[in-house]
Amino acid sequence: MNQQKTDTSLFNRLRFVLVETSRAGNIGSVARAMKTMGFSDLVLVTPRSPDPLHDPEAVAFASGALDVLQGARIVDSVGAALEGCNFAAAVSARLREFSPPVWTPRAFAGHVAAQAELAPALILGNERFGLPNQVVEQCNVLINIPANPDYSSLNLSQAAQVLAYECRQAACGEPGGQLPVGFRGEAASVAQVEGMYAHLEEALVAIGFLEASNPKKLMPRIKRLFARTGLETEEVNILRGIARQILKQPKQ
Repeated sequence: MNQQKTDTSLFNRLRFVLVETSRAGNIGSVARAMKTMGFSDLVLVTPRSPDPLHDPEAVAFASGALDVLQGARIVDSVGAALEGCNFAAAVSARLREFSPPVWTPRAFAGHVAAQAELAPALILGNERFGLPNQVVEQCNVLINIPANPDYSSLNLSQAAQVLAYECRQAACGEPGGQLPVGFRGEAASVAQVEGMYAHLEEALVAIGFLEASNPKKLMPRIKRLFARTGLETEEVNILRGIARQILKQPKQ
């Protein structure tokens, strides 16, 4: 009996996540941008439109990409949208003080196309407000699209189109990222890494290294530090084991 092969193409692995999108038309436009480049996995986090998958404006702007639009899933949190993903990229024109490493769309595309074990997600925020800091900080990288510094404003679907194009180019051509050298374990999921951060924060508070009432400066720096490493599942388990041992120690 022949085993069924799993298609690890980037076209099947990449997920687009839209957070609190205001205009249904923009959701339809993103669906169209995705389909023109061969992508179909779309997740909406608490969209402002009451019925974004069937809204007349969304349907009109999708313009032939109704299968992508009406196949989209609607969830109530970014965590739910990233379920099953192990590499998340926040997309923002605004750089943050404590952001993860900043990549271009081309760098992201080359990286995720070259590593078949990655289940990546691109997260795009609300048209007016973008993404909140707490979402950006839980991502592996922040994508900033190089544009005219005097006018760098891209609308939601334009940004999605640029990202989808770069990912298609990387998936169809030579991968732009470096292939891993030597053994590489399974990449930790976003949920696993977030659980590790919470466990580590609890341990740092317990030993008095972190002030429980004011973790705002230290924890984002710790997250940025680990975001540069590309954590594997076993590495997350090691760090949680260290945190567990710290919490077992009797309080002084």
